[in-house]
Formats: sequence, structure tokens, C-alpha cells
Amino acid sequence: MNFGIDRLLAEPDLRRPLVGKRVALLAHPASVTADLTHSLDALVAAGVNITAVFGPQHGVRGDLQDNMVESPDYTDPVYGVPCFSLYGEVRRPTGQSMGTFDVLLVDLQDVGCRIYTFVTTLLYMLEACAAQGKAVWVLDRPNPAGRPVEGTTLQPGWESFVGAGPMPMRHGLTLGEMGRWFVARFGLDVDYRVVEMTDWRPEEAPGFGWPPERVWINPSPNAANVNMARAYAGTVMLEGTTMSEGRGTTRALELFGAPDLDALELLATMRRIAPDWLAGCTLRPIWFQPTFHKHVGELCAGLFIHAEGACYDHAVFTPWRLQALAFKAIRTLRPDYPLWRDFPYEYEFDKLAIDVINGGTGLREWVDDPAAAPGDLDAIAGPDEAAWGEERRPYLIY
Repeated sequence: MNFGIDRLLAEPDLRRPLVGKRVALLAHPASVTADLTHSLDALVAAGVNITAVFGPQHGVRGDLQDNMVESPDYTDPVYGVPCFSLYGEVRRPTGQSMGTFDVLLVDLQDVGCRIYTFVTTLLYMLEACAAQGKAVWVLDRPNPAGRPVEGTTLQPGWESFVGAGPMPMRHGLTLGEMGRWFVARFGLDVDYRVVEMTDWRPEEAPGFGWPPERVWINPSPNAANVNMARAYAGTVMLEGTTMSEGRGTTRALELFGAPDLDALELLATMRRIAPDWLAGCTLRPIWFQPTFHKHVGELCAGLFIHAEGACYDHAVFTPWRLQALAFKAIRTLRPDYPLWRDFPYEYEFDKLAIDVINGGTGLREWVDDPAAAPGDLDAIAGPDEAAWGEERRPYLIY
């Protein structure tokens, strides 16, 4: 199959509208061609007049690990063009940076989750380009989590850098499709195009969204593989808790744990409360010692989520419910456990991080309510998931 960048490079007719234009590239380390050439190098070699580069969270080079660790602007040492950070002093492009181009090419590998900030960065760039008469082309890439939809819809008033609009946690769109929804949803008058992929088959094994023949490159430092992308719609919620999500290990956001947990007891409780929510994957008890971040240097007990191999069932795996169930099991075993982490999260200073992540208070309230059962969370999320499935339909390309 071909990604958008591969088609743009291979088909001169697609590039023809760029002739005579100043072109900016929004990219990161995973912005590579089929032969692993970075898109910036490949576009310059193809004769595209690149006049600026923009970097999302973690930077063009992907060198910054954690949330709210900002990237500076700099000048590219090879091509001498300005590289503007969209996760530094600003998260929206400045007037100065907007004056450097006519057409913006967006070549970002997403992981299919609302909270992944590249989604919001796309919206901010679309809004800025609409205001200043600039064109936006998304060079489309696969959603490695595939088409499934899961989670509650972001509530009004809960918009943030990890909540661009009223969609569920697991949206099931490519970035190109997401851009189409943004344009319609927010009424943006912008010259928007998607350079489509060819032969993307999100429902086919074994990739279910990610073509196995393509090399995985981390789009952010802790997005190490497709297993992480599949689990992320659940494991990202760990960022709002006192439990480790595995930062400081080699498999972040594929596992969770803490020094004071009993993994076997936790797993048994999860199986007792909602066994159906554990379907489609294998949970393996593990021990790990983070080298940085939460519980640094402490031996943690926890569970590793294997959404891969023979155990993986794409149709029934529900990572958001699985992680919610882990929280519920902890509350059941230890009602006073200090689960929720109170700290500034993605530039939101007056709300609990777990609520910012979920775009509302519903999940936390379900976890903390001793009387709330799995069916109660299904009753909240199910209608939201069904509504999103219908809302996104007109914007699907593949």
C-alpha cells in the first residue's frame, strides 16, 4: 500500500499545484516514506519549495519525553529553513510563522485517540489557515487502532489541548478524515485536501489498521509499537492517576502498576466485576522498576496488556473499558486508595487530570461510586459511541 507522502512523491500530477508555492511541512520523526527517508528530505529532493517546518508535541525530532515539556523554535541545520514549535511558547501558529508559506502539508502519524495532541494541532492549523487564506493538505496515514469506536463524548466546556471537539476517546478516523470532520464541524472556509492512501484495509488481519509490511517509527517517544497504539485509548488515562503507565521502562503505555498493588488480586477482581471487558487481549502479571517518572526506582507490580498475537481479537477488544475496570477493581479492593493524580495537565490547571483526559467527570464518578456497575458505564458510553459512528460516516474515505 502507499501512504499519502508516497503518492505525492510518486505522482507528479499531485505535486503540480505546489509549483511556485511556498510550502510548509508539519512533521515529526515518524514522517517517513516507505524507504524510511524523512518526508522533509524526500520533498526537498522532489523539488518542492519547503520554506518552513512545524513540529507538534515532542518536536520535529521527537526528543522530548513528557507532557508539558516544550520545544523551542530553531533553524534547520541542513536546509536553513525556520522550524516552528507548536508545543512551546505557543500551541497555535503565530502571525510570523503563518507568513512563511502558502500551502501547509501535514504528514503526521496519529494513533487514533482523541487525546493524542496531533489531533488538536491539526484543528488549530486548519483554523489559522482558514483565517489567513492558506491551503492545507493532509498526507494521509493509517490509523493503527483501526475503525473501532469507544468512550464517552467530550462534553461542552471540556475542550482542551487533548480535547479538540465532541468525539469519543477512540475515534476510528485517519487524520485526513478527521480534518474533513473539523472543516464541517467548525464551519471552516479553507482550501483543504487529502492526499489519500491506496489499499488501506483497516478491517483485515493481521494489521487491523497498520499494514504489517510497513516499519513502525515512534510518532512520540513512548509510542513504541502497534500494541501501544491499540491499548492507548485506555492506558492514556493512567496519566491522570498515581499508577505508573510505564514511563521509565521500555514499554510505556502498554502496562500499568504501582509499588503497593497486588497484581494477581487486581486481575482476579477485574475478572469478577466485568469479565467481558477483558476480551480480545491477554493480561500478564509483571514487575517493573521505572528509571524515571512516577515511582522511579521502586519495584512495581502490575499488568501488561497484550493486544497482539493469537490472543488478539480486534472486534471485541475494548481498551477504554479495560482500563476503567482496573480503576474500579482498585476502588473495590481499597476504597481509600489515592488513585487520582492532582497536577497541571496539558495546560489545564483547575481540573483533575483524569477528567481533562476523558472530557468530563463521568468516568471518574463511575469509578468512585461504590454502587455503580459495569452496565452503568455502558449506558453512558454506548449511546455516545453509536452517535459518533453515525456522525463520522460522511467523512470516511476508505
